[in-house]
Amino acid sequence: MKVNFISLAFALVVLATCSSFINKDEYQKPKNIIIMIGDGMGLSQMSAAYYYGDKEPNFSRFPIVGLSRTSSSSDKITDSAAGATAISAGKKTYNGAIGLDEDKKCVETLLEYFSKEGKSTGLVATSSITHATPASFFAHEKSRNSASSIAKQMLESPVDFFAGGGLKYFQKGSLIQDLEEKGFTINTTELDKKAPKTEGGRLGYILADDGMPKMIEGRGEYLKNASELAIDFLKDDEDGFFVMIEGSQIDWGGHANNSKYLITEVVDFDQAVGAVLDFARKDGKTLVIVTADHETGGFTLAAEEKKVPFQGTKRDYNSIAPTFSTGGHSAAMVPVLAYGPGAEKFAGIYENTEIHAKILELVK
Repeated sequence: MKVNFISLAFALVVLATCSSFINKDEYQKPKNIIIMIGDGMGLSQMSAAYYYGDKEPNFSRFPIVGLSRTSSSSDKITDSAAGATAISAGKKTYNGAIGLDEDKKCVETLLEYFSKEGKSTGLVATSSITHATPASFFAHEKSRNSASSIAKQMLESPVDFFAGGGLKYFQKGSLIQDLEEKGFTINTTELDKKAPKTEGGRLGYILADDGMPKMIEGRGEYLKNASELAIDFLKDDEDGFFVMIEGSQIDWGGHANNSKYLITEVVDFDQAVGAVLDFARKDGKTLVIVTADHETGGFTLAAEEKKVPFQGTKRDYNSIAPTFSTGGHSAAMVPVLAYGPGAEKFAGIYENTEIHAKILELVK
């Protein structure tokens, strides 16, 4: 029998092409979703990692870049509670609201949705775990300042893993004991090097009275290690997992107009981003989104002004002097970086609520 080698070659090319499309689409619906929020991280904050880090930032590893508009329903300039709720629940709300819409009605968060769908869930922060951003993923409260009430809501939340500070809010009454009765193993001393097998299947680290120490005070690699620990603890779920990881204190450095504080927190956050991307690259089924709830400080990487003999003061465009325009938040757009199955959906300019909508479009 004669073989038509041209036809055979063509058929093989078609088959290979079709196979490549099949493989490309196979994980278009991500199994795992990781949202990383650099609280207060605008474009200038992210840019600082390129000038003050000791290596190419992990931010460069993202193939998709977008921009998010952050105004709340009550103000042109959002706070963290409304900004995080927009991402977690897809609803614009008033400044100060935790997991509520502008009419103060409870709205389902991504963490609650994914838990209902069978996925394991987690939260990591360098703030108290009751602080505005992490709270907006598991709690529902009229005011972000009700930290004790938010802590109690962890009892009824579907969170499987959490790490952060806030011990003073959990030491009231028998809350830690109550959490243990809900299946949590609670560690108030240090992170485990490897995720332990817990009797109740849940794990919580509460490692500071309120927020975790600053990087400039010796926090070390807590955020990177806690992120890896969360993934290690959650990754064996056959249905996948959802985790929110926050670099909380980028915002605090901005509020303080302290450039060293801010920049070291950004570089630390980028290190955690790198660890998450390493997992996502090997896993192949994980969508990673890096964004911010708002920009803080009106931070700018300005040229340093220097006195030049006989010429007065001149700007040195080869020397950066970080500056701030406010001690509060700004209305500036913030970056959205995406990697993994469905990442292309996150290109463009859109409202922060669209991050929530785009995630649900991918998984439903």
